[in-house]
Amino acid sequence: MSTVTKNDIPAASAASLIADMAKAAAGPHYVPIDTSGLGPGLPSGIPALWDADKQQLVSVHSEIERYRLKPKASTGTAKVETLGSFIELTNRHKSEASAIFAATAWPNPKLTAVIDYHGTDRAPDFLKHRVEYGFPLTDEFKAWVGKNGKPMEQQDFAEFLEEHAAELATPFDAERTEYEPLFKERFALPNELVELSRHLEVFVGAKVKQSTRLQSGERQIVFETEHMNGKGEPIDIPGIFMIQLPPFVDGDVVRIPARIRYRAGQGSVTWFYQLYRWEYWLRTRVQNDLLKAGKDTALPTFEGSPESS
Repeated sequence: MSTVTKNDIPAASAASLIADMAKAAAGPHYVPIDTSGLGPGLPSGIPALWDADKQQLVSVHSEIERYRLKPKASTGTAKVETLGSFIELTNRHKSEASAIFAATAWPNPKLTAVIDYHGTDRAPDFLKHRVEYGFPLTDEFKAWVGKNGKPMEQQDFAEFLEEHAAELATPFDAERTEYEPLFKERFALPNELVELSRHLEVFVGAKVKQSTRLQSGERQIVFETEHMNGKGEPIDIPGIFMIQLPPFVDGDVVRIPARIRYRAGQGSVTWFYQLYRWEYWLRTRVQNDLLKAGKDTALPTFEGSPESS
């Protein structure tokens, strides 16, 4: 039977102790990383673990983030439906570095407030907190643009004018002075257009007997109808008219001149209208809204788009 000497127990304990120490040394342990001299935007130190077994640093960022009670920074894009909401929300979050950008051209006008934009002291930021206003269109504006330049049957044209009589406007004197000589046409008043639409409804299906242009610039169409024994009645056709409507939901109005056009052939007439430079007037409206946003938020404004975040 073997006997245990006095030195056996200390030797066993020493081996165990050495094994524990080796295991501890091989496991990860905390290593603070000093960031001095590495440039702006960093904390003074970064916590990390050193895994001696794998000979590499282990990030503790995700583990720390699990216990964060609030976001470390505001991020994301808020999308609003009106200019007023854009201004109010931008004022709520803005800083001295915030800036407003605008895409002013059709078909995608948009205002973008970058809350965390780069500072004027050249301090960079992340550009991840934004407010966007996409200028949602009104149904009325969609209707006018949707039918612009598209031929319509006589009844359809008459019904369109009646349905959108609320958007017809009386021309200002300055508009008469500018556009009547330009087009060599006379401006129609809203009531004249409504009356024209009713005349056209009466003559739906009637054949065109004659189409003439008068010395005044007006045009006349003479329809012949069976119940009038072919005598017909002349209808005066004004050449231009004015519409006034808000292109954007809850926005200010734009005024757009339009030309009345028709094609007579084989005894029938097709009608259409042409909005004059409507994209220009729309862009002008967006530019004016950009000026208002800049004034009401006291932020710098730019036509263009910000850097990608």
